[in-house]
Amino acid sequence: MFSRMMALGLSLIAVGCSQPSGIIDKPGYRLETRLPAESQFSRIKILVIHYTADDLPGSLKTLTGPQVSAHYLIPDRPPQSAGKPLIWQLVPEDKLAWHAGVSFWRGATRINDTSIGIELENPGFSGQGASRRFYPFSPSQLAALEPLMKEIIDRYQIAPQNVVAHGDIAPQRKVDPGPLFPWQQLAQRGIGAWPDPARVTFWLAGRAPFDPVDSDRLLTLLDRYGYQVTPGLNTEQKKRIISAFQMHFRPADYRGQADAQTEAIAQALLEKYGQD
Repeated sequence: MFSRMMALGLSLIAVGCSQPSGIIDKPGYRLETRLPAESQFSRIKILVIHYTADDLPGSLKTLTGPQVSAHYLIPDRPPQSAGKPLIWQLVPEDKLAWHAGVSFWRGATRINDTSIGIELENPGFSGQGASRRFYPFSPSQLAALEPLMKEIIDRYQIAPQNVVAHGDIAPQRKVDPGPLFPWQQLAQRGIGAWPDPARVTFWLAGRAPFDPVDSDRLLTLLDRYGYQVTPGLNTEQKKRIISAFQMHFRPADYRGQADAQTEAIAQALLEKYGQD
C-alpha cells in the first residue's frame, strides 16, 4: 500500500512540474489554449488590388511614409532574387495597413480593418475624360502577383467576390487598378469572381448589349452585389459606380452607361455568388 501511494505521489509531482500540451507559461500567469471557440473567424476577408500611379522610388517613399501603407508592393519589372521575382512586403499581414481609405464593400465599412492590400507599380493613366489612357501591367509583374494572390486567398479563405479593385470599394474617388487589369484571366485561374458567359447570355434575353436600361434598376443590382449605392446620388456619382463595375467586369466599355449587357453581367454574378 505504501509503495503504491508513493508511486501515485511521485506521478502527481511529475505532472505538476511538467507543462501539458496547450498550456503556455506567461509572466505572472499560465495560458490555457486547448478549448478554442467554434465561433471564430479570420479578420481578413477582402483582398484589394491597387496601382501606385508612380514609379518604384516614388511608390516606396509614399508607402513607407506616415500617411499611406499597403501590405505588398510589386514593381513593374520585379528584380530577380535567387531566380524568383522580388516582392516588397511593407506591412505584416497581421497588422492593419492604410490602403483602402474611406471605403465600403458588401455591407462593410472600414475595409482597412478586414483586408490585405497589394500595390502594383504602374503610372495609372494620362489625359482626362474621353482622352484618358491607362497603362498596361507587365507580364513579369502579373507573373509575380498571381501566386501571391493565390496564397493570400487560400490562407484566409477569401471568397471570390471579395477579391476586388480599389475602384470597387471607393468608386467615387478611385479607379485603380483600371480597365487593363486582367480580372478575367485571373478568374480563369481560380482568382476572383467572373460571370459565366452562358448565364450572361441568358440574362441578356435577346437584347442588344448596348441597349439602354434604367440606371436605377441597374444600380439596385450593383447595390445587391456589394457596391455602395446610397439615396440622393447625382448623375455623375451613379455613372462612377457603373463605370467601376464595368472596369472590373466589362472593360471593353466603361463609360458608365446603363446598358443591357452590364445589367446581365450583374444578374449573372448575383446568381453565382449571391448578394451582400
